[in-house]
Amino acid sequence: MANRRTPPDAGISAREAEVLAALGEYLTNAEIGARLSISIRTVESHVSSLLRKLRVDDRRALAVVSANLPSDSAAGPAGPKALPSPLTPFVGRVAERAALTEALHDHRLVTAVGPGGVGKTRLALSLAAEANDRFADGVWYVNLVPVSDPSLIAAAIADTLGLGASAGRSPTDTLLAWTADRETLLVLDNCEHLLDGVVVLLERLLAGSPRLTVLATSRARLLVPFEWVFAVPGLSVEADGGGPGDAVELFFGRAAAGGSLPMSDDTERITAVCRGLDGMALAIELAAARYSSLGLDGLEAGLADRLRLLTGGPRIDDRHRSLRSTLDWSYALLAEPDQAVLRRISVFAGSFTADAAATILAGWPPVETGAVATVLAGLADQSLLTAIAEPGGTRYRVLETIRQYGVDRRDDAGESVQALARHLHWCLEESAVLRAASREPAGAWRGAFDRVADELRGALAWAARSAEHRSEGHRLAMALAELTFDQGMPGEAQRRYEQAAELAADHTGAAGALRCAAGAAESRHFGNEALRLRRAAADAAIRAGDRIGAAGDLARNAEFVNRAPGLLATEPAAGEVEALIAEGWTLADGDLAAQARLLTAEAANGSIADPATLELVERALALARRLDDPLIESAALDQLTVIQMGRGDVRAAAAGAMRRTELLAPLRVTAMTGLEFFDGFGMADHCAVAAGDLPAARRYAERLRDLPFYRGEGHLAVRRLLVVTALAGDWDETIALAERFREGWDRAGRPRAGNLRSGAYAAATVHGLRGDDDARAEWLDVVDALGTQGPPGRSAAPLRFGEFFDALLLLHRGLPGQAVQVLHTPPDELTDWYDSVWRTWYAAAWAEAAVLGGHQDAAARVRSARPATAGNPVATAVVDRAAAVAAGDRDGLTAAAAALEGTGCRYQWARALVFLDGEQRARGESELARMGATAMVRPREQPWPVRPPG
Repeated sequence: MANRRTPPDAGISAREAEVLAALGEYLTNAEIGARLSISIRTVESHVSSLLRKLRVDDRRALAVVSANLPSDSAAGPAGPKALPSPLTPFVGRVAERAALTEALHDHRLVTAVGPGGVGKTRLALSLAAEANDRFADGVWYVNLVPVSDPSLIAAAIADTLGLGASAGRSPTDTLLAWTADRETLLVLDNCEHLLDGVVVLLERLLAGSPRLTVLATSRARLLVPFEWVFAVPGLSVEADGGGPGDAVELFFGRAAAGGSLPMSDDTERITAVCRGLDGMALAIELAAARYSSLGLDGLEAGLADRLRLLTGGPRIDDRHRSLRSTLDWSYALLAEPDQAVLRRISVFAGSFTADAAATILAGWPPVETGAVATVLAGLADQSLLTAIAEPGGTRYRVLETIRQYGVDRRDDAGESVQALARHLHWCLEESAVLRAASREPAGAWRGAFDRVADELRGALAWAARSAEHRSEGHRLAMALAELTFDQGMPGEAQRRYEQAAELAADHTGAAGALRCAAGAAESRHFGNEALRLRRAAADAAIRAGDRIGAAGDLARNAEFVNRAPGLLATEPAAGEVEALIAEGWTLADGDLAAQARLLTAEAANGSIADPATLELVERALALARRLDDPLIESAALDQLTVIQMGRGDVRAAAAGAMRRTELLAPLRVTAMTGLEFFDGFGMADHCAVAAGDLPAARRYAERLRDLPFYRGEGHLAVRRLLVVTALAGDWDETIALAERFREGWDRAGRPRAGNLRSGAYAAATVHGLRGDDDARAEWLDVVDALGTQGPPGRSAAPLRFGEFFDALLLLHRGLPGQAVQVLHTPPDELTDWYDSVWRTWYAAAWAEAAVLGGHQDAAARVRSARPATAGNPVATAVVDRAAAVAAGDRDGLTAAAAALEGTGCRYQWARALVFLDGEQRARGESELARMGATAMVRPREQPWPVRPPG
């Protein structure tokens, strides 16, 4: 996490502290609101304030901040812990810190090299803390110990930075996009087991990020030309001016912390012990921890016995052997059961509980199950384990050097396969418990998942390499995929489902996993990935003899291309959809579900104006209802809604969209259902907007926002709320949501996604209405950057919502003539389904611009706009207002204002008041000012003043 230099007092209110605590429990906004008896909108306001005050990027970071707070903290938090906080003071190394600081000034990649236990991590953390002020965008620390696969290095770094996945971008590309223009220090700790992967990644990052500096720690150098290697020496035994050095100071400090402060008369003997240990920090700490029980005599005897091993080889190897010697000596002092525990708990990648250790060690001599907790406490007393006190109980962590030592000892004892197999079974049990908990409304399971996630990943990596455990590996991959999807990490979920497909025992299992992978890709808006994976599922199903399943997969792909073009970075070649449908029919074999899917795909590929398309939809709906299949019915209803919107039947379209949400309500959100949920809520929101029902539109947009797989994807979560709040006049909220959108989009690598453009355009318009043209221009650049590339030769479709929003701004500024030019297409020509979403709003602005601009066809436009705005009370009232202005009808204006007041559209209501003179105008101008709008300009062409009644 970045060090944002948060001041000690971040100004957190008591209510914000309560919200922060709830975020630490992974509660949704709705759950927080219910707990604290406040509205969801108020919760969102508090979350936005916390993000700003604590200077973190997303809700996950806030949850980490909450977890780091003392349990008895009554005040607001002091801010996030940017770097791991060592449990013991850092000792000495003045010269090393100065040399490393100078190296980081002169070189962009510095590698601190040394054997395990020499103190590389502590030195790097100390330096990073001191260097924080030098880097404008902070210092970021990434521990690579849990990463076992080089291909996951970039993802691990991106996760630390809070970056989400992005459509069409690898994690490396996402990192490049983030680091490209930032001045930051990236600390990569423990690189030795991932050298090749680290080198490849750093070459790209440093080449593409001119202000990025990297400090790596490793047991071996990276061996690249642009690397500056700093060999971390052991602690000094004697100071430059004589007297005790850092090593001796460390020994005294750790021995005193253990309850036995050595006598000053023993300094010379302790110096000799430290010299014998080559100044190795971990070795000295272990020796000091034994001082109280063994005394100097015992330490000297044990050390002298082990020093006979230190013969020959390069100096660095000597140090390595000296550390191994010290560990061997400490290990030899343990009772046999304690040795067995230390060996076997090395299977844990992270922290663990005594119960977890007892489960893995159960019934495995010489360890007695009931004695495990006592043994763990004893190992912690001897500094071989670190005890971590948490609200849920004590957890233990093995220092990495000691863990690796335990692995070596476990291998020597021939216990590794059994230990790893037991760990794998424990992980399967834990994942089953978490999957059950994830189905409960509360989000407490999320913290539990975070604590064991690396264990699940490590066990899966081992099982995938073990031919005897592929079946368990498949089960664990499926469980981990489901959990990461529910946790809001659809990118990892997709990878785990693909891994499960590779581990499946047969083609049927592979096809099922690939379908889930495709669903995860859809949920993260990686449309082309979804097409690839579902095609692979169809091929696997064919190999399994499941022709019907394959037909459904091909139909889903054909349907997806036309249902979700905004999710595709590149569109399929011409004729591909027709080919998919034709192949699907050859495989359907008369199956009703396959037929319903194929009929839906054909309808999605047809013209909404063609009666045959409606017939296809009705046939698909009849089959879906006969089968009682809510997902197929939802997909068919989507096509019916498109047809109804295209024909201008807004009320029918809204009813169908609402029916979809009712169908989905009993279902669980999974990778297989994700598309229907986000498309269903999105379509319901579209229809509510078209119908001018802004309160309903907000409800559906909020349900879309709260989908679990959008948890870390701010730009996907709030895209519809941006539009709703902009139309409603809730512009403070629009601006706050826009920042969340932009942060999420930046973290995702700025992907192209045409379905996000309306939200960005809404943000641009609100900035324009508030008079900030620079911000508006920036957001219009975002709109352009979001545009997707269609097939060659196809011209870009006009953005009807953009034309409407531009006209809205022009009318506000008193430029109706320009608005007329922007709205150049008659509303009855807006028959494309997405254009039809905006037809009612567009038609109202089209008529009003003509009236205010004195257009010769103004009266005709008003008449034409009335049927086009039917079903939308806001748009209807705007047309009535335009007609009243044209006629100088004050009563008509008053009636239009009254009608708008009840719609929840604050802006158009305030605008209607401004058209009236006197107190009403003043009230309207006051309402606009509260929204932050500039003064509304009344055009010269308008027949002011309006004639009084009578």
